[in-house]
Amino acid sequence: MTESEPLYLGFDLSTQQLKCVAVTQDLRVAYDAVFDFDADATGFNIKKGVLTNEAEREVFAPVAMWLQAIDTVLRRLRDTDIDFSRVESISGAGQQHGSVYWSQQGVESMQSLDKDKTLEEQLDNAFSYPFSPNWQDASTQAQCDAFDKALGSEDELAENTGSKAHHRFTGPQILRFREKHPEQYSKTARISLVSSFLASIFLGEVAPLDISDVCGMNLWDIKQGRYDERLLALAAGTSDTSDLKAKLGIVPEDGGGSFGKISNYFVRRFGFNPSCTIVPFTGDNPSTILALPLRPLDAMVSLGTSTTFLMSTPYYKPDPAVHFMNHPTTPDLYMFMLCYKNGGLAREQIRDSLPPKDDTTDPWSNFNATTLIHAPLNAPNPDSPLKLALYFPRPEIVPNVHAGTYRYTYSPTNRALSTDTSPWNLPSDDCRAILESQLLSLRLRSRNLVAPPEPNPRNLPAQPRRIYLVGGGSHNPAIARLVGEILGGVEGVYKLDVGGNACALGSAYKAVWACKRSEGETFESFIGERWREDDFAEKVDAGYREDLYERYALGVEALDAVEKDVLRSQKVNVQKVGTSGAGKIVG
Repeated sequence: MTESEPLYLGFDLSTQQLKCVAVTQDLRVAYDAVFDFDADATGFNIKKGVLTNEAEREVFAPVAMWLQAIDTVLRRLRDTDIDFSRVESISGAGQQHGSVYWSQQGVESMQSLDKDKTLEEQLDNAFSYPFSPNWQDASTQAQCDAFDKALGSEDELAENTGSKAHHRFTGPQILRFREKHPEQYSKTARISLVSSFLASIFLGEVAPLDISDVCGMNLWDIKQGRYDERLLALAAGTSDTSDLKAKLGIVPEDGGGSFGKISNYFVRRFGFNPSCTIVPFTGDNPSTILALPLRPLDAMVSLGTSTTFLMSTPYYKPDPAVHFMNHPTTPDLYMFMLCYKNGGLAREQIRDSLPPKDDTTDPWSNFNATTLIHAPLNAPNPDSPLKLALYFPRPEIVPNVHAGTYRYTYSPTNRALSTDTSPWNLPSDDCRAILESQLLSLRLRSRNLVAPPEPNPRNLPAQPRRIYLVGGGSHNPAIARLVGEILGGVEGVYKLDVGGNACALGSAYKAVWACKRSEGETFESFIGERWREDDFAEKVDAGYREDLYERYALGVEALDAVEKDVLRSQKVNVQKVGTSGAGKIVG
């Protein structure tokens, strides 16, 4: 890196931190800084980045705290001797769904900031409401019910907007804000998402919403590429939606287009080049898929406390159990997302139920060995009953069932399902069964979103091209093995390690692409030529194995039967909980 080489900044405004990374045009990280809200913020009395009102199930963050963080992160970068005049472009990401409510005074104040004062000093009163609802907020059940009914059903809402109504989504949040705080709503000049709020600060005026992040609102008709007037009317409380549309503003289609030049405040205060461009800021999940970058039909599985499945797909097949969003950079691609509450905690409970081993310090060694010596589906012979179970220490959302462990056997000959657990050898059978349960659920809900490879001389079935594992579980060889056996992966299974900066890196990569792309050059093509896979990804499993992949097709069928039986036992309408899957597939 030379001292004159251009730099590109990527920000990540998450629940607990603001991060920034600076990369060169060959995608090498040159500088980084972080502001931890609990450790670094002063004057807000927050815990884990938020405030809570348990009586109303509200979770929210003070917007002024984010202003404090922006100032501090830039100062910390300057302390590393970064030359801000080298920065050609800035992009970023914000926690999805959160909303920021600007007053008219705030909109005007951004255009006349004093370089000798902090953002917090000058914009502390720039908001008609000083807090932003957090994605953990669960105060909007009544509003979600109204959204699910607005188009006739939650299925229709998902078909139009990519998701059924969720507590955290911005449309229900705006509706509740208007109902609970009518005076503040009337004084709201503009409404930003967290991502566009951050972009607005750097732009010096309210920035447009991003084409991907807008899909997390339950307001945007993805197929039509515009706001749904019926949903706007619900949120606004009137058939005249012009005021709410004006508050929200336009949504440019080009994820790499320029919003304009950086605010003169940052030029004078920090020495940025006046020609530095502000590129659309997107949501944290869309930005994360840009850190690879994921190509069409690649999948990412995040194996942390919860489990998240992300995939870039050309197929739009929404369902109430999943999320679809526009791809943040590439037209005609969508981001498919599945979220599960029960992940690492459930695996750890099974691990801890095994008898302890004295000859190892690895807490997973016994679990892994036990998993791998058991036959697929704990069925050693083709006609042996399959053993499947659901392991939910906490209530689950996919499928929507109560906390508990639900063990079954399934006959491969007559397709009979039984709750008789006498064939189970506990706790050892649980080791393989819990991994199979979690991974079969992913295959169940994504199987109509994948396709065979092209060209396909081996006549392979539909499956992901590559599968990338991230999070704590990505280091477990038994999990990697079963990912390949159950989900496949034409080119294999990879462990991805970009540290804790995936979201910020995705934003920085987007800034590079937006500045340096040639006409018509896609993000995937541009970044793919520069991304150094050997630095970040390690192949950990071969992926697709014909015999096992076919064997687990029966497991998909069996898990579907198990889920539906549990739902029936809890008197849940199985047609309304997402068990039909993405589009018309099982899900």
